[in-house]
Order: sequence, then C-alpha cells, then structure tokens
Amino acid sequence: MSLSGALSSAISALSAQSQSLSMISDNIANSDTTGYKTTSAMFDDLVTASSNATSYASGGVTVSGRANITQQGLLAATSNATDVAIQGSGFFVATNATSGGTVSYTRNGAFTIDNAGYLENNGYYLEGWRTDADGNVSGNESASNLEAINTQVASTSGSATTTTTIAANLPSDAATGDTYTSSMTVYDSLGAANSMQITWTKTGTNTWSASFANPTSTSDTTTATGTASGTVAITFNSDGSLASTSPSPATVAVSGWTDGAADSTITLDLGTTGGTDGLTQYASGETTPSVNVTSITSDGLSYGTLSSISIGKNGVVDATYSNGKTIAIYKIAVATFADPNGLSASSDQMYSATVTSGDPTLQASGENGAGTIYGSELESSTTDTSSQFSSMISAQQAYSAASQVISTVNKMYDTLISAMR
Repeated sequence: MSLSGALSSAISALSAQSQSLSMISDNIANSDTTGYKTTSAMFDDLVTASSNATSYASGGVTVSGRANITQQGLLAATSNATDVAIQGSGFFVATNATSGGTVSYTRNGAFTIDNAGYLENNGYYLEGWRTDADGNVSGNESASNLEAINTQVASTSGSATTTTTIAANLPSDAATGDTYTSSMTVYDSLGAANSMQITWTKTGTNTWSASFANPTSTSDTTTATGTASGTVAITFNSDGSLASTSPSPATVAVSGWTDGAADSTITLDLGTTGGTDGLTQYASGETTPSVNVTSITSDGLSYGTLSSISIGKNGVVDATYSNGKTIAIYKIAVATFADPNGLSASSDQMYSATVTSGDPTLQASGENGAGTIYGSELESSTTDTSSQFSSMISAQQAYSAASQVISTVNKMYDTLISAMR
C-alpha cells in the first residue's frame, strides 16, 4: 500500500510541477505584454484519512493558479497621444465592438482611433462619459450614461461671439458731435468671421454714444451679413474714469444672418464703473483728436475641423481643431471592484466581473479610491524574468525529484516481485 501511495504522490507532484511550469512559461512569454498580470502557482498538500500514528499513507499535492491582478506595473511613456494607463486601483471599461456591447474590464490602455472614430483596442471600445467643452460630465457619472468614446462626435468646431471686451480712450478734447470709428470681429454660430464697425459719437460734456453698423464678411466688406441693433450711452466721471453705460450691461444684437446662423446677442465689457480698465476719457493731446484703441477682443471661434485627439491626466479626452481650439469631449471612467483578484481573465488582458469580484463601481480618475489616469503612457507587464527563472529552476528540480521517486518505486516493485519468484 505504501509503495502505491508513494507512486501516486509522485505522479501528483509531476502534474503539479508541470502546471507550475506552464504558468511560468506564460509569465515569461508575456513579459512585454502591455497590462499583463502574472499568475503564481499555489501548492497545497493532500492528506489521506488513513494516516495514523502507526502507519502513513501518502496523499500528494495539488496546485492552483493565483492571478496577481492587483499588482501594479510600471508606467512607461509612449509617443501615442491616445495611450492611457492607470496608476493605482481600477480598470478601464470596454465593450466588445462585435458582440453587441459585452462589457469587459482591462488595464491594457493601448487604444487607437479606428476608421469610425472610436478609441479601440483588440476589438474593444473604450467607454467614457460625454462632457461639455470645459470637461464637466453631461449628467451623472453612472453606468447608464457610459458610452463608447467616439472622437468624431464633434468633428468640427465653431462658436458665436457672446462677449467683446473693449479698452479705448475717447478724447475729452473732441467737440460735441465729433464721430470716430473702430471695428471689431464677431463670429456667428456657424463659425463665420464678420467685421462690425463701431461709431463713437460725442454727445455732450463727459457723454458719448456707441452705435453699431451691420456686420459684413471679413472677405467682402461691401455686403452686410446680418442686421445689428442697439445703441449704448456712455457717461464718464470728471477724472476720466467710466461712470456708467446704458443699458447696463451694454449689448448689441445681430439678427438675420445671411448664412442661416442663429441670432446673436453680444455683451460688451466696457470696463469697471469708476475704473480705467476699459473705456476712459482723457485729452488726446493731438491737434486732431482721435480714439486710441488699446484692445478689442471677442470670444467665439471660426470654423475648424478636427485635427488631433489626445488624452490628458485625469482621463479627459481632448479634441484639437484647425482653428486652434482645444475642447474636452469625454471623460474616461474607472471601474473598481471589492475583490479585483476574483475577476475572470480572458485573452487580450480583458476581464469579466464574477460573483467573487463583485459588481463594478464607476468613478472618475483619482476619485473615491480609484486610480489616476495618465495619457501617453502604458502599464508594463508585471513579469519579473529573474524571479520567473528562479521559480523555473525550482519547478525543474521538484519535477526531477518526483520522477526519481517513480524510478525508485519501480525498482522496489522489481525487488518485491523477484522475492516472490
């Protein structure tokens, strides 16, 4: 009985060490695989119930693999602006592009833009929340609001002028009734640039008015592109500072854009009441007084097409356009689990939630225990080849020793059979 038990125990050792070597082989093979997590062999002894103080019946050994999913790999910088990595806990949420949106989780952030505009990695789409141009999530950060990140969701850019800031000196030595002109650039809601002329008229002591001509195209100043309305009355203090404007705030409206753009209302920032940071009224000191414009700046943007996509720290996906504007379009979600090591692994470093892992909790980068997302970086494999070689040597020696036990048992059986002849 003891010989057969020894044989059985040795066979279990051969099987266990073979499986251990398979795990080591996988780890070494994936030493350069992005986001790969090593698997460790965990050995447990088998004890038979027939063992007692006067006799011993060998049991053997069993082995299981422990996935080291929570082990952090080193982050390595890359030249790809859509590569992402997580420092800390959590996983990217990805959906299978061909299976109707099956949800998986991964630490492999090697995403590229496919021909449909999606951030894709091995057939999986990266998931995130849609944001406004300032990076604020539209709605709440929940699973119901997650969507596959499509970089073409805003393939063009252009916005209407809503505010114009003017800093200029209106000459106090001008005569009542004198007029001067300046021009400002305004954009309609379709991103078309237009020029609008401002006429400054001195209406009395320390008082002026500003009226606005119909806007014209910057490429054709002879044709009106809309109808402007609104006149601003301006009053100055005796020290040359701005006293008031009427209406307050000063506005100019534009309607009937010829290109079909939406009507515009432009708020004029003419300075602080009692201050000299906008409009002022000082003597020009010139024989022929003139308006001295320091600056006229307007918001709004000309039409632009998408030129590049990048992912910054905290997982914000930024779109840059040919007009020089960069806006946020998505925020990447981070999924955390109560027991990440309980996730079920599949190919391409993808994982699925299980009863052991628990359901995912979605967070933004760096919030509530979730790791921080870094753009243009990838998480390296956690394989340490030197430790794997050490484990391989141990497995080889244990395997050789177990095979020697089988050889010894074989010789002992031969001896036993010879004694019976």
